Amino acid sequence: MDTSSKENIRLFSKNSMQPVGRLSFKTEYPSPEEKQPGCGQLKVFLGALSFVYFAKALAEGYLKSTITQIERRFDIPSSLVGIIDGSFEIGNLLVIAFVSYFGAKLHRPKIIGAGCLIMGVGTLLIAMPQFFMEHYKYERYSPVSNSTLSISPCLLDSNNSLPIPVAEKSQSKINNGCVQTVAIIGPIFGFLLGSLCAKLYVDIGFVNLDHITITPKDPQWVGAWWLGYLIAGSITLLAAVPFWCLPRTLPRPRSREDSSSSSEKSKFIMDDHTDYQTPPGEKAKIMEMARDFLPSLKSLFGNPVYFLYLCASTVQFNSLFGMVTYKPKYIEQQYGQSASKANFVIGLINIPAVALGIFSGGIVMKKFRISIRGAAKLYLGSSGLGYLLFLSLFALGCENSDVAGLTISYQGTKPVSYHERALFSDCNSRCKCSETKWEPICGENGITYASACLAGCQTTTGSGKTTIFNNCTCVGLAASKSGNSTGMVGRCQKDNGCAKMFLYFLVIAVITSYTLSVGGIPGYILLLRCIKPQLKSFALGIYTLAVRVLAGIPSPIYFGVLIDTSCLKWGFKRCGSKGSCRLYDSNAFRHIYLGLTMMLGIMSIFLSTAVLFTLKKNYVSKHQSFRTKRERTMVSTRIRKENCTTSDHLLQPNYWPGKETQL
Repeated sequence: MDTSSKENIRLFSKNSMQPVGRLSFKTEYPSPEEKQPGCGQLKVFLGALSFVYFAKALAEGYLKSTITQIERRFDIPSSLVGIIDGSFEIGNLLVIAFVSYFGAKLHRPKIIGAGCLIMGVGTLLIAMPQFFMEHYKYERYSPVSNSTLSISPCLLDSNNSLPIPVAEKSQSKINNGCVQTVAIIGPIFGFLLGSLCAKLYVDIGFVNLDHITITPKDPQWVGAWWLGYLIAGSITLLAAVPFWCLPRTLPRPRSREDSSSSSEKSKFIMDDHTDYQTPPGEKAKIMEMARDFLPSLKSLFGNPVYFLYLCASTVQFNSLFGMVTYKPKYIEQQYGQSASKANFVIGLINIPAVALGIFSGGIVMKKFRISIRGAAKLYLGSSGLGYLLFLSLFALGCENSDVAGLTISYQGTKPVSYHERALFSDCNSRCKCSETKWEPICGENGITYASACLAGCQTTTGSGKTTIFNNCTCVGLAASKSGNSTGMVGRCQKDNGCAKMFLYFLVIAVITSYTLSVGGIPGYILLLRCIKPQLKSFALGIYTLAVRVLAGIPSPIYFGVLIDTSCLKWGFKRCGSKGSCRLYDSNAFRHIYLGLTMMLGIMSIFLSTAVLFTLKKNYVSKHQSFRTKRERTMVSTRIRKENCTTSDHLLQPNYWPGKETQL
């Protein structure tokens, strides 16, 4: 199921060719009214395969959209979330190479159906922890409910009182365009589903939402991450049903059998099938097929163009997988956007740009009939220009939020050197506050404080989301012109300039995504044209395996580990162990996230350049070999003609030496 849709369609109908020993040179042209055999079943297979691609892409897209939600819900660092994301690809490590090799010779529809069942059950299992764990409890200051009684947060903390916990529980060308398009639509719906679920509270249906004191814009908000997995899993299980009703093979439509005007790509993909044919009445034997596995693998890796392109793609997908995995988190932390909005803009703006880029690359390849060298140049050019545009994102960041003791001093001066006691100052020294708590409040002076206690607040009025903290000594220390020393629940919003930067970021990100995606189809054609026709399915399987194992699994892990180094304030679990990060250094986060993506992209550009030079070298050598062979053929032909002329003269009965001279 992870190999190309073209291979799935081709191999599903390959055995419909005429059996060996029953060759016919008769060509039949059915009338438009005549219904071709197997056409209906082929359409069913195409529709079912498209639905499978949609379900799979939907689940993968939704997984990326829930990264920050899972991190907050289970209070874990980004490195561990990266392992969870990478584990999504581990199942492919065990079976994809063998499925791509043996699947071409076995009952392919049932193999796809079995894969859908396994994937659907696995997707449902991801949501199960929500139903076996206690409901979500977020850190917050919780005064007496529905009361305007003035109490002292500082006094409560000085008596070592704990906050009141949350009480609630929380046809060929048409066929191939069709499947790939649906596969691209899947992530769009995945991120949009993630945006919708992120707006719903994690324990919706189990708690009274009126008691929730945080909003989706709050950094501690966790959406209903589990709901999307139930939806995606159910869709995947539903997609498996049609494949159990399909036959092993389908009759090939005559128009495809007899057509001699198919495109170069179609001819290449549907080339020689003799290596795949099995004598009539005999079934393929597993051991006989297994004998060819290692020689086929050796043949693939012995192809320098295939090997270099495999390395270039793997490095580039390390860059892209890491970037896409943490893009919602980057938007949230860098530009102060909610998880719901981050997923929405990625699903509605970014992914369609990718789809348009892939489509444009295919149109260019078809319209200009680009050769394999031209495909390599287009692949290299799109990568180079894309990463050059990506470089401009370094200038489109926002400064750190003003957080007392972390990014700014309590007196309102910058910078501040963070250390273990930096959260404490003379203004809150009498309160005996906990440095591990993260219950942010926004002071009237525009500075965020880690808790009401650390802000030195003496009294509070109101309740829930409308709680107001008064007489905050630390707020008054760096008060604005109004002189107010009050604060309210939640972090302060970033300045207005950051919103403008976010718009610029979206524009550049969309253009960059489009540019990088233009090289997708040329790279795919390059992959297919550089290998033997009988190895295409196996080569695509090895390619997919390498990309998933060497890029899909490790890149989210080491991206997460490096991103964790930019954390300024860690949360702590009730057992005392370190939890998830509460506040990142925006500048460090930006340099790590963009820098690592850029570094891997540059490495892939160098490898793509090597692919182009290798192709050029092979082309020149083959061209010289062809010229040498042609010259030898011409010389031998001329000699043969001369010999034949001499022999003809000698065989003439009325020929004598000097006849031509005398005449």
